[in-house]
Amino acid sequence: MQFELDTHTHTIASAHAYSTIQEMAQAAAGKGLKLLAITDHAPSLPDSSPKLHFMGYHVLPKELYGVQMMYGVELNIMDSNGTVDLEEDILKRQDLCIASYHTMCTPAGTKEENTNAYLRVMENPYVNIIGHPEDGYIPVDFEALVEQAKKQHILLEVNNSSLKAAFYRLNTHENMLTMLGLCRKLEVPVSIGSDAHFSGAVGAFPEAEKVLREADMPERLIANTDVKKFRRFLEIRKEMREA
Repeated sequence: MQFELDTHTHTIASAHAYSTIQEMAQAAAGKGLKLLAITDHAPSLPDSSPKLHFMGYHVLPKELYGVQMMYGVELNIMDSNGTVDLEEDILKRQDLCIASYHTMCTPAGTKEENTNAYLRVMENPYVNIIGHPEDGYIPVDFEALVEQAKKQHILLEVNNSSLKAAFYRLNTHENMLTMLGLCRKLEVPVSIGSDAHFSGAVGAFPEAEKVLREADMPERLIANTDVKKFRRFLEIRKEMREA
């Protein structure tokens, strides 16, 4: 399976990451990627980027080392109502927005509360991707999640970092298979993110690719196999917002 883009990466603007935008772009070029999304953490996560960081993206080039560049944000879901930690005026400037649940910002609630948080955040017209929804420490109703993703034309993420033996997430492989089975059944597309915090991890999806094959996920439902396909997903979401 060939991947043309990476939809989830972090730079030194998030202080727990270790590479610059240029280093990330060089790595993407070296991996043969056609598009790279920079999605640094929004302000509520400790040691993350201030609002001004996301307001200044207009100064950055849209192509580096032959790689198309997109600049966005990984938002934090702040409560069970799906509130995020940047206001609309900043969100509308982003090329794409990932919304993720981080327990350092918001303690995990009940399965019902967590599910409601995801369902509500998908109603935010600027959100394009739900980041790492498979974390067992944040139990969720996957059937409701996938049904809402289909309704709202949201991409659900297959996060390569989550599928490693990371101590901070639980039952990621089993939960990912459950989610992907529902995505295949309901024809809901997914995005693949390295969640790279260092340039060497850009475009590296070995664990994600394994689980996609195990779930027998059809290529037509994997946004990262074609830049045009991914951009079209974003365009449809934008059209929904403007309707």
